[in-house]
Amino acid sequence: MVSVGVMFVTQALIRIIIGPSDRRFLDGEKFIIKATEFKEMTGLAEGITLKSTQAITIIVTLIVVSIMFWFLNKTKTGTSMRAYSDNEDLALLSGIDPKRVVLITWVIAGILATIGGVLYGLDKSYRPFVYFNNMLPIFAAAIVGGIGNPFGAFLGGYVIAFAEIFVTYAYKRFISYLLPEHLEPDSLLQLLSTDYKFAVSFSILVIVLLIRPSGIFKGKVI
Repeated sequence: MVSVGVMFVTQALIRIIIGPSDRRFLDGEKFIIKATEFKEMTGLAEGITLKSTQAITIIVTLIVVSIMFWFLNKTKTGTSMRAYSDNEDLALLSGIDPKRVVLITWVIAGILATIGGVLYGLDKSYRPFVYFNNMLPIFAAAIVGGIGNPFGAFLGGYVIAFAEIFVTYAYKRFISYLLPEHLEPDSLLQLLSTDYKFAVSFSILVIVLLIRPSGIFKGKVI
């Protein structure tokens, strides 16, 4: 309850300081690959664009994930954190300081949240209520992957993301490439509207809690 209260207080302070409007952190619309350039290089009818912000997000994510897995598996502090997460009583008997573990965990969580927020703002835009849109998918990813399992959380994020895309994607253009022209579909061939992305995350979360509460990789049971 304290965490929820702090969340609302922080959100209110942000609205007071920077206002309720959207904030865009544009990079000059710098494209590494433009759609027209991609068409010319490949000869395909459809183009793909790659912005510098997207490339930065991919590179930074790979670096941060690599550092985190190295830290959790190769350092004494990371091993202590994993031990305390797996079995608190046994960790205490081994001489692990729980206050230090909790403090370091919160510091790392704050750093990762800051990096994620900056990358999200670069590619999209920042709004004071943006965390509401991301809270459920993030929570669902952690539960699906397995609470307390770093690799599970990483994989759970991909499961939730691809599930949302799979259910809400319009397959008309994709099917049109596979079928003859006279058999092209008239509808979008979309299972659900993009407005139901949250419903997909919530449904997966409920199913996992009912069938396998520990997640894909066994973690703490909710």
